[in-house]
Amino acid sequence: MTDFDLPDLGEGLVEAEIVEWHVGVGDRVVAGQPLVSVETDKSVVEVPSPRAGTVTGLHGEPGDIVTVGSPLVTLDEGGSTDAGTVVGRVPEEPTTGRASPAVRALARRSGVDLDGLTGTGPGGVVSTADVEAAVAGSGGGRTEPLRGVRRAMAATMARAHREVVPATVTDLADVGEWSSPEADLTVRLVRAIGVAAAAAPVLNAGFLGPDHGLRMHDRVDVGVAVETDDGLFVPVLRDVAHRGPADLRAGLERLRADVAARSIPPEDLTAATITLSNFGMHGGLYAELVVVPPQVAIIGAGRLHDAVVARSGTPQVRRSLPLSLTFDHRVVTGVEATRFLTVLLDDLRSPT
Repeated sequence: MTDFDLPDLGEGLVEAEIVEWHVGVGDRVVAGQPLVSVETDKSVVEVPSPRAGTVTGLHGEPGDIVTVGSPLVTLDEGGSTDAGTVVGRVPEEPTTGRASPAVRALARRSGVDLDGLTGTGPGGVVSTADVEAAVAGSGGGRTEPLRGVRRAMAATMARAHREVVPATVTDLADVGEWSSPEADLTVRLVRAIGVAAAAAPVLNAGFLGPDHGLRMHDRVDVGVAVETDDGLFVPVLRDVAHRGPADLRAGLERLRADVAARSIPPEDLTAATITLSNFGMHGGLYAELVVVPPQVAIIGAGRLHDAVVARSGTPQVRRSLPLSLTFDHRVVTGVEATRFLTVLLDDLRSPT
């Protein structure tokens, strides 16, 4: 008998959530056959069998969190040369004591004491429904554990809160000369970030810590926040300062389509040098955004709206775009931040 552990999934990932088993106890498998689908904070991936054998144990069920290096499947390799691909249903998870591992995990997350429950399952085993009924009966409502993207978001935001010293500057961009402000807003913003980063390169740097200093990037790789029902994804548009509008538009559409299909490659979700959040498409004017280390800046675009502005000494109603720049004040000065924002505004005022 050999335990097959959850392998290293790359990109620094340390855990994954079981989505679906493709085999069951008693199934014969061959090397390379998909065993299970797991979800990380980046995508859903299939984990293949490392060798041929008979499945004698499954360690976990859908919804469980498995850490890299912990047992996933037990295989009996004794004399197995079977080249077939038999796949069966997953049997009911074995229980230890009065509840299965998954039910115990649910009870722990929900704050339910298993010792105080009467199990309704065979032989008094406590089921998922028993735990959920206990939560509902306490008046606490339904407990939904954080998984996948939202679990990763919680960890990332907590780290940013611990490390970054944020400060925010805001201004209003006059985009009244644009022929259609709504049409290519994100592309225009991405292009303007590339121009502004050349004028204030420290905002496109990575902060490695007080002992290691700054990494000054040669390219401007913009992470573009994309909201989904599963949580926030931030795919990356590479080298934006050297790409034309049509190329950026095509690249942005591809990234958004890949995010929607949950098929985006992990490398397209990493190593952004600066981030853009176009939150105004959902509402709001200005925001104090979250800088995610090692980045030192994030730009937020608020809701396009008509505003009264002064032009040549007279008030005029102009199409306007609110901008927020949040930066890590540990390494970026106020002067550098305002220089970046000023260049950003100047570029956005251009008709094309």
